[in-house]
Amino acid sequence: MKKAFASFVGILLVASLWGAEPQTFLETNRQLLYGVSYYYEYMPSDRLTEDVKMMKQIGLNVVRMGESTWGYFEPQDGKFNTDYLIRCLDEFHKAGIHVIIGTPTYSLPTWLAKKHPEILGENYHGKFRYGTRQNMDITHPTYLYYAERVIRKMVEVTADHPAVIGYQLDNETKQYDNWNDHVQGLFLQHLKDRFKNPEAMNLAFGLHQWSNSVHTWEDMPSTIAAVNQSLLCEFEKFQRSLVTRFLAWQADIVRSLKRPDQFIIQNFDADWKDLSHGINSKVDHFEASAALDICGIDIYHHVQDKLDGMMIGMLGDLSRSNKNDNYFVMEASGQNMFYELAYPKQLRLQAFSHIASGANMIAYWPWHSIHNGIEMYCKGLLAHDMEMNETTKEASRIAAEMNRLSPHLYNLRKENRVAIYFSNEALTSMNYYAISPETDYNTLLLKFYEQLYKLNIECDFVDHTKKDLSRYKLIIVPALYSASKEETDRLNDFVANGGHVVYTFRSGFTDENVKVHPIRQPAPFREQVGASYQQFTSIDKMPLKSTKLKTQGADLAFDSWIELMIPEGAEVWATYDSPYWGQYAAITHHKSGRGAVTYIAGNPTPALTRELLQTACAEAGITRPPVNAEFPVIVRSGINEQGRNVHFLLNYSGEPATCTYQFKSGRDLLTGKRIVAGEQVEIPAWDLYIVEE
Repeated sequence: MKKAFASFVGILLVASLWGAEPQTFLETNRQLLYGVSYYYEYMPSDRLTEDVKMMKQIGLNVVRMGESTWGYFEPQDGKFNTDYLIRCLDEFHKAGIHVIIGTPTYSLPTWLAKKHPEILGENYHGKFRYGTRQNMDITHPTYLYYAERVIRKMVEVTADHPAVIGYQLDNETKQYDNWNDHVQGLFLQHLKDRFKNPEAMNLAFGLHQWSNSVHTWEDMPSTIAAVNQSLLCEFEKFQRSLVTRFLAWQADIVRSLKRPDQFIIQNFDADWKDLSHGINSKVDHFEASAALDICGIDIYHHVQDKLDGMMIGMLGDLSRSNKNDNYFVMEASGQNMFYELAYPKQLRLQAFSHIASGANMIAYWPWHSIHNGIEMYCKGLLAHDMEMNETTKEASRIAAEMNRLSPHLYNLRKENRVAIYFSNEALTSMNYYAISPETDYNTLLLKFYEQLYKLNIECDFVDHTKKDLSRYKLIIVPALYSASKEETDRLNDFVANGGHVVYTFRSGFTDENVKVHPIRQPAPFREQVGASYQQFTSIDKMPLKSTKLKTQGADLAFDSWIELMIPEGAEVWATYDSPYWGQYAAITHHKSGRGAVTYIAGNPTPALTRELLQTACAEAGITRPPVNAEFPVIVRSGINEQGRNVHFLLNYSGEPATCTYQFKSGRDLLTGKRIVAGEQVEIPAWDLYIVEE
């Protein structure tokens, strides 16, 4: 270790003498990373040497460790247990396995909770109890004192080790629904800074209702029992900003101690509905990633006959869009999550699907199945018997293929011209004003993403942090219920400059304070939409009439919600098939400036969503991949570092699937077989081709 580090210092010295910046691991590495999370602390016995040997045998080249082990690393106040960690690093380094160290701050040790119960969070159900993870106030000075101490110690003892390539900050960091008095005090200061005086806040949030108005800051109540949604949404937005600050704080500490070549990452997670599900309302991924060198994500999804790859695609596209760069999958299911064991070949299909979206790393959680506790059946590559098995055999095949194909697949670049515009603020405000489960924000967003995905139209994600939208031809905007004037102006400018936008119902309804615009809706978009509405209603099912659209029968319908649109220059694509609302437009299309806007005034069926997206893409000049295929054949493309186009043909089916390959002729990287333009390609069940032109 000392010899290796001395060599590294020598390289830095030469670089500094020549005035050159040392290159980071992310800049110099050209190998796809494939590995696991490793918990020496959880093992039923000390089997480090055997584990490393097995990992090497499989072909793994990276492990993540440390992120949830504060109590083992610091078993007593100020007394650190470091020998095991150094031993692990030594063993991994000897085997040529890279290590990402996670700061252990998201799970408190017992002694800290006992000594300082004031650092535990609180919500409207009461004070958080010890036992679960992520139960603390991430802003409390006492917590931050101990967190900084353990971060510094962990980085100090690992930064010089040549095995360590980077640091993960905390883990799946969120605001943890903490509404305690300390956070309320910080929120009050935020309100003072934003509004200067309480009367401005009263006006913005409509607090005069029910005598909720505040006339002196000293009278500001806790939000823990508030009923004013404008205030509550502001509080949740503020809570997300605390996560951004917390990660930036950790990044500053780690950056002051790490080597220049080591990177900083965070393992973001999605919302959770059974498994990973859409945008997380508890953290602003794009804002929080500003302090990071690379974006990380965990992705959990169903397997067996439910495996469709959609969540791999969606969260991969979100993560790639985050920093407009490649990303790492920090956690993926090994054997299974909650008793679902993947069919043979599905692990391989999943792995290359991650790469097809731009991932440079896939790591399974965890290495071994845990023998006690709440995560006992979140099974890793190894089962509870800790022996090689069919899953490790498949992982070994994946590792060998990734190793061989890294020059062709590492750092794949995308040039998508379609984007989905998402908003944490709209998500939060829609949650407070829910219509039905079918119109939940994430459900709606995923409906549109799913149809793009199944049509093989790749997309990026954009939000309020993305100032320049000019690279896109088409932007899909699901229910932008709450938005600032800056956001709506940016979207209007996009249309004026030639872009196409598809808005759904409830877009532009309120301003950034969740205050309904006191003019006809969709207020900020009315001119571009070329139509307006004054009234809306919830429904069960509403059939539509159209001479423009091909969708027919029960599929030509809305459910849950309709807005009664009055055309003001827009072309009417559909009206309501109703004796009561038949005079109103349901779907409109309007050319505005050099662009165009399609407005969907209700919740469309999947089939109708599909046709509307196809039509919008055609109008915007977006073409589908030339393979004459759609789901279960998923097509993803990228440009590799040699400037060659690479096309993934993925079969998400238990039956063979056929498509007509009409890209330029190329070679399947997996088999070496030449694929000719115009050829009928049969993809075996749960299998794939990767064709390089």
